[in-house]
Amino acid sequence: MIYKKRLAISIFAGVLVFTSGCASNSEKKAENTKSRIEQTAVKPFQIVPGKSQTLDHIHGIGYPGNDEALYVAAHDGISMYKRSKWYETTTNHHDYMGFQAIATGFQASGHPENGSTLKNPLGLVESLDQGKTVKKLAFYGQSDFHYMASSYSANGIYVINEQQNGKWDPGIYYSNDNGKNWSKTKLEQFAANSFGMMAVHPNDGQIMAMATRTGIYYSENHGDTMKLVSAPVMVTALTFTGDQLLYSSVVDKKILLKRLNPKTGAEAPVGFPFLDYDNPVTYIAVDPKNTNRLAFSTYKNDIYESTDGGKSWVNLVKDGKMEQE
Repeated sequence: MIYKKRLAISIFAGVLVFTSGCASNSEKKAENTKSRIEQTAVKPFQIVPGKSQTLDHIHGIGYPGNDEALYVAAHDGISMYKRSKWYETTTNHHDYMGFQAIATGFQASGHPENGSTLKNPLGLVESLDQGKTVKKLAFYGQSDFHYMASSYSANGIYVINEQQNGKWDPGIYYSNDNGKNWSKTKLEQFAANSFGMMAVHPNDGQIMAMATRTGIYYSENHGDTMKLVSAPVMVTALTFTGDQLLYSSVVDKKILLKRLNPKTGAEAPVGFPFLDYDNPVTYIAVDPKNTNRLAFSTYKNDIYESTDGGKSWVNLVKDGKMEQE
């Protein structure tokens, strides 16, 4: 299709602004890492009670299956919220991007912390021990993927390649074997003029969905054939909850949260706290072990969590400020 050849690999405006500061900050961090001569002293890795701090540029949230906590990935590493308290790590404060919670831990891309012996960029990495160590899956030292999605069962990874990368043209690529082999999606019947956030079915890596500024596109064959399954509205964030999708949209200057059955098109609203129009949702997470446990983050770095399926919400972080009791 001619349109596919002309399709720019751009994340639609509503999502692009959320991460507009990432590139420059990442470049600075990369320069600092490269030019730094003195290596920081090796610290033992521990998970300790978090200090009051300000989160800057949230890059993903999720509920890894090997922990009870809500994980928040930002420029300075992972923060964890469980049993009404925040926790942080004493080291490995990597700038994880494209953070994805999976049943055995988490997967991500991004950049290592200053003084790390890891190469920059990280490529695709995976941690099965709360971030203590990372396993290199693919593109180590070669690529940084800001936008990726993983199946909770780890049988499907999708990345958006934003620029020419070796033999890779710009586009969406997927792997069924945890990064060993990759194929490019065909995107047939995809009519949006930009790419947005992706989500993968928790148990079936062939099933994926993408948020765009003209609705949600859904595929059951790795994105080779895409189908518009929602109204043509701006969708800023989405995730799977079982076979259904949980997504946030902006309609008539109102921010909404809904469940969608992608096969029937049936929708149902989800209880949702009021958000200002200029503070849309950036990431949504559902705990596959307890689907009544939901969380979302916003453009202004607010984080809310519900443990009753959206009937009530607790504001865990306000304007990026993470206060410890």
